[in-house]
Amino acid sequence: MSPVSFLLNVLWIVIGGFWMAAGWVVAAIIMAITIIGIPWARAAFNIAIYTLLPFGQRAVSREEYFGRQDVGTGPLGVIGNFIWLILAGWWLALGHLVTALLLAITIIGIPFAWAHLKLAGIALWPIGKVIVPA
Repeated sequence: MSPVSFLLNVLWIVIGGFWMAAGWVVAAIIMAITIIGIPWARAAFNIAIYTLLPFGQRAVSREEYFGRQDVGTGPLGVIGNFIWLILAGWWLALGHLVTALLLAITIIGIPFAWAHLKLAGIALWPIGKVIVPA
């Protein structure tokens, strides 16, 4: 991780990234408790780590990254994402949007607000994504 990414990640955690990462972990734990939700829990844990340290990484489609389709990028992934959207995605996206609006009030917070907006999109449709170094 570059020094700039490290500094941005430290500021991110202090400014509000920790709380949104905690929200992802809570969603993952709730999904894991249901046993049926374990595939969603795995995706939520991966994105919780990404939410905690977003700078220096990016989320891309597994199909684009690996060059082949798998269960999470095919029709079952679409169904899984719809279920995720109904159960947890909307409230995580709402948390990211509210945080982005609060951060966008200041000039210094604009890059962090932009990161929250990207995470809000991922919150709505996380299955089939992989986190890779930027």
